[in-house]
This record gives sequence, structure tokens and C-alpha cells, in this order.
Amino acid sequence: MKQTVTIFWHRRDLRFDDNAGLYRAQKSVESNDSDTDNAVLPIFIFDREILDKLPEKADARVMFIRDNVQKLADHYREMGSDLRAFYGHPLDIWKALLDEYDVKAIYVNRDYEPYAIARDKAVADLIEARGGSFHHFKDQIVFESDEVQKKAGGPYTVFTPFFRTWKKNLAERMSTLPNGEPVSYYLKPYPNGEYTDRLLQTKDHQPVPTLDEMGFERADDFIPPDHVTTGLIKNYDKTRNYPNMEGTTRLSVHLRHGTISIREKVRKALALNDTFVKELVFRDFYSNILQSFPHVVDAPFRPEYADIPWRNDEAEFKLWCAGKTGVPIVDAGMRQLNESGWMHNRVRMIVASYLTKHLLIDWRWGEGYFADKLLDYELASNNGGWQWAAGCGTDAQPYFRIFNYDSQQKKFDAKYEYVKEWVPEYGTPDYPAEPLIEHKVGRERALDVYKTALTAARE
Repeated sequence: MKQTVTIFWHRRDLRFDDNAGLYRAQKSVESNDSDTDNAVLPIFIFDREILDKLPEKADARVMFIRDNVQKLADHYREMGSDLRAFYGHPLDIWKALLDEYDVKAIYVNRDYEPYAIARDKAVADLIEARGGSFHHFKDQIVFESDEVQKKAGGPYTVFTPFFRTWKKNLAERMSTLPNGEPVSYYLKPYPNGEYTDRLLQTKDHQPVPTLDEMGFERADDFIPPDHVTTGLIKNYDKTRNYPNMEGTTRLSVHLRHGTISIREKVRKALALNDTFVKELVFRDFYSNILQSFPHVVDAPFRPEYADIPWRNDEAEFKLWCAGKTGVPIVDAGMRQLNESGWMHNRVRMIVASYLTKHLLIDWRWGEGYFADKLLDYELASNNGGWQWAAGCGTDAQPYFRIFNYDSQQKKFDAKYEYVKEWVPEYGTPDYPAEPLIEHKVGRERALDVYKTALTAARE
């Protein structure tokens, strides 16, 4: 006779505490002291549809995920349960699980990327055909696109009014919660620990697939800690723009994979620093844009930018990727990315502006390179940032916003401390004497190309 289970599927939520979907799964089954044998079985799938496309075998993101899946499995085992982890194609694994267990329901936290939506639809169809049900919940952001709307209806496409409404909605909903929702619905943690007796109890602990078994190896990339000091957050508005300082939280990789709770971080930030709150809310904003305008995945948000005649010089792109453009702050940023899997946010804007404006290379080339390299890569934020830099996205200044890289250097790394850390040959004969293109020449060329293309598009 098959074991009756309700399955919770971990994806971008690699934690037990304050996990919305897991809380719902546990609440959905009766206590194990009752007559039913239904219990919650947590699982994780190392998805080959994603992993097989990664260009490097020493990928720190896979290492990070695997390490945290192991930590999660160990935590479940301490509670007498287990996390079953699989490596393969999701539909194949789900078919095997539905054959092995009497699965009453599948619980997940929502993922808003196109591949994830299609994958979840296929899994939902599969279990519903077997008489079960599929349930999904909000967990990786505070508000979804239908929760932050203009007064006249429709999603915001500019951040500042979005942020004002976001804060207003949060204040209102914290004081008047929807019927039947726990107090934790918005910012307070979901009390998962109160329902551990509803987890499937087992001593049959199955090992988590190793990196080697999945064709990967350990990487040297530094993974930042999942916590920061109160002092850093309090001073965030004063330090965040200076790449030579430890002035940012570097929590983005943990937020991306859900090893920490966005609700917890927002709750703490609200009492400490409004600028830091804004940075967290940008995740909601770009996620909302992706939810409402899925065409941004591979096309500009503003359609009139679709016909910009990019130069797309492959030799110059390779020099940009390698951090050999002759622009010190651009080269430092690219080398930081290549060596560590992370880049300071101010520098991300500078290198993106340089690629799309000075070199006139398609923003999608840069977005794709970041997608391969960033430890904290997530589609919505990466796409939104690159479209902002190219002038074709939401909340964008007109196309003539072009960062002067010399001014940015003087303002944010005046002593070249950041540059010297990542470009040790700077100031020697081994460093290019001239940039690929001088700022004034590149700016004027970009203005002419953009203006001509946009004028034609509007005629």
C-alpha cells in the first residue's frame, strides 16, 4: 500500500523557517496523531533543464545550491524527517513520485520566470490528472503585480510611484489582514516550527546528489554571508555607491535562492534605512514588470527601441568581457565579476552604460554575460537593470543619459583603490594607454544612432 503524502517542492526557497508554501503544506494535513497517515514530504530537484545549459562545470551557483540543499536535508533529519533530493528532468521525477506515493497535493512557492511557469503548469496538469491538486503561494517577493496597481488600474512602470503605493499598501495590509490569513502574511515569519509533527517521519535518509554525480565541481568563488551588521544597514545610504568600501550587504545571492526571507529583511530594514528598503523593493518592482510584461525577456520594454542598429563588434565585446577596455572602472568591474561572481551595483550601471552606449553593443549580449557569471543572477532584476542602462526599459531616462566614466571614477573611486585592487597593472605600460573609444566621441555617436533610429520608429 502506498504511503499517502502531501509534497512540498523546494525551489527558490532553500530554508525551513518563514517559508510560505511549506507552512501551507503543513497546515493542510491533519496532525499525525489523527486517523490519517497523510504527511508532508519535502523534496528538491536539481533540474537538468537548467543545469545542462550552464557553460562552466565549476559553477559557484550550483555549489551554493547543493551546499544549502544539504544543510536543509540535515535540518529535516534533525526533526526526524528527510528532504528527498533528485537530479534529472522534473516531469520524469514527478511521474516516478506519483507512482511511488499516493500524492494528495503538491505545494510550491511561485516562480515568475517563463520556464518556471511552463514547468509548473506541466506538473499541475500531471497531478490533477491523477486526482490530486497543485497549490502555489507568494514567497520570494512582498507584493505581486496585482497587489500594487495604479488608481486607474494596471501595473506601475515607473519605480517612484510604485514605491509610494508599495509602502502605502504595506501599512494598510499590516493593520487589516485578509480573512483567514495568519499575522505573518506580510512581514512576520510563518511559524513553520509549530507543525513539524506533520512532516513525514522516516529514518530512511537518502543522500543528496553530489556535485560530481551531476557533472559539476567545486568553485573558488566567495559566497558572502547571509547576515549583515545593523551598522552597515544604518549607513547604507552613505556607503552603497563606493565600490572600494564594504558598503553594501551582498545579500542578493541569498535572496535569489531563498536561503533568507525577504519578509524578514524588509521588516528589519524599515526600522533602519529607507534607501536599503528601496533596494529591496526594486526586486518587487522588476518582478512585477516581468509578471505584467513578459515580452521583456527577449525584447525591449519600449518597442520603439527594437530597431536600434547595434554595432555588435565581437572583438570589442570580448575586450569588455575580459576587462580590457582601457577604462579603469569598467575593467575593474568586469574583472571583479569574472573572478568573484559579483560586481558592485554602482559599477554594474557603469559597465552596462559603457557597453550599450559607448560601444553600441546590444544590451542582450551584456545581459547574457551577466546571466552566466553572476552568483545572484535572477532574470527579472538582471533584465530590468540592463534595459534601464540601454534606455529601453521601464523607469528609464531618455536615451541621452550616458554615464561619463571619468566623472564616475572621480566621484566614486577618486583614489583608484577599487581599480588597483582588480586591475593591478593599471598605471604601468601593460595597461592600455587609451580607451576603446573616448567618452565624448562615444557619447556623440550614441546620441546620433539612437536619435536617428527612434525618429524613424516614430514616423
